[in-house]
Amino acid sequence: MKRVITISREFGSGGRDIGKRTAEKLGFAFYDKDIIKLAAQESGLAADYLTQADENISGGSSLHFTIGDMFSYGSYSPETMPMPDQIHVLLSRVINDIANRESCVIVGRSSNYILRNRDDCLHVFVHAPKEAKLRRIIDDFGVPEKNAEKELERTERARASYYRHYSGLNWGLAKNFHISLDSGLFGLEACADIITRLAQTI
Repeated sequence: MKRVITISREFGSGGRDIGKRTAEKLGFAFYDKDIIKLAAQESGLAADYLTQADENISGGSSLHFTIGDMFSYGSYSPETMPMPDQIHVLLSRVINDIANRESCVIVGRSSNYILRNRDDCLHVFVHAPKEAKLRRIIDDFGVPEKNAEKELERTERARASYYRHYSGLNWGLAKNFHISLDSGLFGLEACADIITRLAQTI
């Protein structure tokens, strides 16, 4: 039976690593930056451009679409959308195609909201105490210690803004996920074990 796990995460919480470990334990495909590559292949847009635009919103865009609207344009041509909205439509299509095709773990990109109406999904949010996130940002991502807090705040603000813009919901709110895990308390491996066990119940 096909199952899909989405992992949303605070910056520096280790959510991507947890997702990768979970995929390995379950033998599932793992998607993170691969989604950008697939979107580039489908659209013909440069992967570097899509990467830069990923999880960013044009401040000048006042348009707001639900996912249902985006897949049912009616007389509205997607080419007339602001480019960030076009990119979000493209990424949403790729994520839906992946979920329709195979069992997988998908990290980020509002995938929990995009796939919210499916009954074969487990939606996970990973968070951690600030100090744990800062330590990982410095040690694993190579951000200078003097810049780490600013980078944490900038990235989390961008993720929250992106999610709110395209879902109308507050990023990280527990009721929008099936489970929320504190990676600072449990550790990455234990979080992956918990998700692996829960995935077998859906």
